[in-house]
Amino acid sequence: MGSFLRKQPGFLFVLIILHCVAREARALSTDGEALLAFKKAVTNSDGIFLNWREQDADPCNWKGVRCDILTKRVINLSLAYHKLVGPIPPEIGRLNQLQTLSLEGNSLYGSLPPELGNCTQLQRLYLQGNYISGYIPSEFGDLVELETLDLSSNTLRGSIPQSLDKLTKLSSFNVSMNFLTGAIPSDGSLANFNETSFIGNRDLCGKQINSVCKDAVQSPSDGTQLPSPGDGSKSSSTRLAISAIATVGALLLVALMCFWGCFLYKNFGKKDIHGFGVELCGGSSVVMFHGDLPYATKDILKKLENMDEASVIGSGGFGTVYKLAMDDGNVFALKRIVKTTEGRDRYFDRELEILGSVKHRNLVNLRGYCNSPSSKLLIYDYLPGGSLDGVLHVPEKKADPADLTEPTEPAEPVEPLDWDTRINIILGAAKGLAYLHHDCSPRIIHRDIKSSNILLDANFEARVSDFGLAKLLEDEESHITTIVAGTFGYLAPEYMQSGRATETTDVYSFGVLVLEILNGKRPTDASFIEKGLNIVGWLNFLVGENREREIVDPNCEGVQIETLDALLSLAKQCVSSLPEERPTMHRVVQMLESDVITPCPSDFYDSE
Repeated sequence: MGSFLRKQPGFLFVLIILHCVAREARALSTDGEALLAFKKAVTNSDGIFLNWREQDADPCNWKGVRCDILTKRVINLSLAYHKLVGPIPPEIGRLNQLQTLSLEGNSLYGSLPPELGNCTQLQRLYLQGNYISGYIPSEFGDLVELETLDLSSNTLRGSIPQSLDKLTKLSSFNVSMNFLTGAIPSDGSLANFNETSFIGNRDLCGKQINSVCKDAVQSPSDGTQLPSPGDGSKSSSTRLAISAIATVGALLLVALMCFWGCFLYKNFGKKDIHGFGVELCGGSSVVMFHGDLPYATKDILKKLENMDEASVIGSGGFGTVYKLAMDDGNVFALKRIVKTTEGRDRYFDRELEILGSVKHRNLVNLRGYCNSPSSKLLIYDYLPGGSLDGVLHVPEKKADPADLTEPTEPAEPVEPLDWDTRINIILGAAKGLAYLHHDCSPRIIHRDIKSSNILLDANFEARVSDFGLAKLLEDEESHITTIVAGTFGYLAPEYMQSGRATETTDVYSFGVLVLEILNGKRPTDASFIEKGLNIVGWLNFLVGENREREIVDPNCEGVQIETLDALLSLAKQCVSSLPEERPTMHRVVQMLESDVITPCPSDFYDSE
């Protein structure tokens, strides 16, 4: 054959040409090359890209890809909830016939590529629930066919581009739960959307959210924000005045810090300020609520004076916690809160009086408090079951700072909670929280619902603890400090962004708590973090795969499928990214009692 080809050079040339033509015919389309660039940029996934092969002529049979039947151009790329980790590459802009791009619920990061503005046929763009940062490209204003744009629950910053106002076909728009700032465009299509589209961006302003932009004044004629005429000299003098005030304030702050430092040194010196020492010897008093503490003040003070570090059962968070044992055998938990502002004593006492009046079987009882020169000592019931955190996560558990009863020494391993016990704890916690939200006057927002703030009695009945303390200890001048009350993993998205606590942010935290009880792992367990998720992200992924039942702790005995499905449905409502979709805690209790708690004994357990 070789000698024949050498003798027939023309025939050989024809073969080479045919080979090149065939190879060119098999070459991947430009849309396929753009998608392979996307695949290369993604560093981790759940295997969605396994059939994305370079040798294919087109990507139309790849998972998550849909093409136009005639042109073979990609019109739909749907890769939601596939654990994608990585940036969105600029090559995505080559898919200029794309109509739907769905990448929500992943762990994509980096900036939004301006090249996406080339996809002028795009009608639906879903990018919510990722870690995308940077700015919203002004090129998005070229997506004139866009009907849906969802960029919520990312870490976008900067302003909303004025160009988005040109998207006349936009019927659904959501940029909530980001770090966006500045004025919201209001001369075009964005004027049609209300506060729910922008919630959770602390520094946005505009008529859509009823917030006047601070760097402009309102024109009396049409409300348009315009600079005030002749303000040049005024602003200059204002800046001088502000500068002078700031200088004086700084000097006063330095003097105050020096005074405070001298005071601390004089009163405490090199002593351990966590111990009581002589602080109780003068000027101390005990306030008892409604006869809940049947001891003479002198007896309580004597016990407090004799306490030392051996009495500590927890520390951190709101303060050090001690075990207070009286001579008659009664035991109490004592939470020590260091005072920071003497002028707030009257406010502090009034708020404690309110908290002491809150009584419910699913709330930890505040019996009274002791006033000392440097701290408040809150006296609670001691619950022998410890915290739910300790029961769920022993033996790998670390000391939680805000737990009333958590021991500092390593806890003994315990058996995993069975299904009925978990359900009973969930119901008890829900009832306690519902009482705070709906039956107290004034109503109380907890702000720090988590497993270490759910305490258990000897029968594993749940008691909600530390309610009211976050509000009590916050800086009255700055609502932003309220965010430190919460614990990462339990915080609602809008709470993390705005720092404003509401009943719905408590409901979100309760939903996370339900998932933690079902799963047996903390919301930010390493197994979730490795996937770029938390426990809510993991649930959302499982829901997308129709595998949500897999979230249940495999060590939990007696799981009932019907009850589990109802509980998962409730949890999904509680952790909705939209606050208005979450049920009230009264409704949560109703659903637990009607759909989850069954009157018949479980078939999985022997009768007592």
